[in-house]
Amino acid sequence: MDLLMPFQPNSTPLTPIHFLERAATAYGDCTSLRLHGHPDLSYTWEETERRCRRVASSISSMGIKNGHVVSVLAPNIPAMYELHFAVPMAGAVLNNINTRLDPRTLSVLLRHSESRLVFVDQLLYPLLHQALDLFPPNTARPQLVLIKDESDTEGYNGNMVVGEYSQLVEGGDSKFEWIRPKSEWDPIALNYTSGTTNNPKGVVLSHRGYYNLALDTVLCWSVPKQPVYLWTLPMFHANGWSLTWGMAAVGATNVCLRKFDAPTVYEAIEHHQATHMCGAPVVLNMLANLPNARPLKRQVQILTAGAPPPASVLFRTESLGFVVSHGYGLTETGGVPVQSEWKPKWDSLPAKDRAQLKARQGVGSLGMTEVNVLDPINGQPVKQDGLTLGEVVVRGASVMLGYLKDKEETFKSMTRTGWFRTGDVGVIHNDGYLEIKDRLKDIIISGGENISSVEVESVLYTHPAVNEAAVVARPDEFWGESPCAFISLKKHDNNACDDNKVSEKEIMEYCRERMAHYMVPKTVVFKEELPKTSTGKTQKFLLREMAKSMGPIKVTSYGNKFVNM
Repeated sequence: MDLLMPFQPNSTPLTPIHFLERAATAYGDCTSLRLHGHPDLSYTWEETERRCRRVASSISSMGIKNGHVVSVLAPNIPAMYELHFAVPMAGAVLNNINTRLDPRTLSVLLRHSESRLVFVDQLLYPLLHQALDLFPPNTARPQLVLIKDESDTEGYNGNMVVGEYSQLVEGGDSKFEWIRPKSEWDPIALNYTSGTTNNPKGVVLSHRGYYNLALDTVLCWSVPKQPVYLWTLPMFHANGWSLTWGMAAVGATNVCLRKFDAPTVYEAIEHHQATHMCGAPVVLNMLANLPNARPLKRQVQILTAGAPPPASVLFRTESLGFVVSHGYGLTETGGVPVQSEWKPKWDSLPAKDRAQLKARQGVGSLGMTEVNVLDPINGQPVKQDGLTLGEVVVRGASVMLGYLKDKEETFKSMTRTGWFRTGDVGVIHNDGYLEIKDRLKDIIISGGENISSVEVESVLYTHPAVNEAAVVARPDEFWGESPCAFISLKKHDNNACDDNKVSEKEIMEYCRERMAHYMVPKTVVFKEELPKTSTGKTQKFLLREMAKSMGPIKVTSYGNKFVNM
């Protein structure tokens, strides 16, 4: 046994780019890409593989070297999907940029990443131009390649653009020998956090991590071969939770949506006979609250992750024919390495109980070696009683390499305990399933009691008039802090519900009947819409500032403050 060792044949670096090569052989004549609304735009896996080689060849000819960052600012279109393969095939690091960013933030991220080349969708070019104008003088600017809008017939010539995406496809070498990673630890992607703390960080992920996570995700989600996957999840969001590569592994038909709303999603599902899709809880809420929504003709599997979706939203979504699977992950884990494995015996439970079980995040994937909840004081695992709170920690194949240019935060999050510290608060149930309760910074400490904002929000979402709910701490002269609820109401015929019909008193009484009294919001704020990050997460740090600006609740004024903003 002593003479046995790694050799080149058994040490080939793992990379998800291999999935494309295999798909071109196994599913070569099968449809790989479609764009909803453009029936003539369709490719096979063999064509997609050749196109990606051509683009990779062109990228290399533009002076992009191994390890250089190449950014993409585009919606869910075929070019965006192809660049997930073409950029790393050129040896570069893919940096998908959130299309909802403001010019200032976009400018900061481009400079921080030292991006050498940016692929920009034609409709987003003005945004990028504004961002580049904010570069300091004498700062190197990236080269720009324009991705033309499919409906454009007149052409578009933006200054600073060195070429068009179609030209890179046409002029590239279809037999280009793509640059394989020297090590599976080489970076494949740079993703920036959503900025819920107002401080986005650059997360670097490896070929090894995304190879494992992509296979884990399709396996744990029970994705069959050749599904029809509808791209409702932005590809810029953690590389589509790794499914940009994962769908190549199973030879899927990827149906791209340049933009979408609830009616478009229902239309696309029916037209393309979609079988699978993903989305944050806000997408579930959008689908469930579409007026006059009819049940689907056939079931559609939908994987959701992000903020824990309320059980009531899960129930409404599934009543329409969506089969919801719930997971958990962060930008730092590349996607969703924790999924709620469903047990057949739960099918016979009442609908309310099924929804509550499905709202749990579940267990770690095969590649996520360990998932646990640790006591923040002694660092030991908490009791598996579904009640004892602690910080969620993980370790496994898909955890990031680290934060770009931030050694302090990297070591702080990964080396002190031997775990990656997520900053999320959760519990472990007696069956070993993880349930997220809150972010550490969102826990409300009222009179010495820890209040989970997520638990209060879950009750608020069951109110028939509530569309969105977020709960934060407001200063309180007596209790120190007390729950403050920000609520948007459902709309009917494009008009919000009459605020006079849903009062603060009614909301508080509704909560008091369904939760411990110390958890009931002492303040209710009605808003047209809750502020969100560019990835659809509620910006609680802004709501906390609003709550703080109201001043502390006076000792004699509990329940008497009504705010309409």
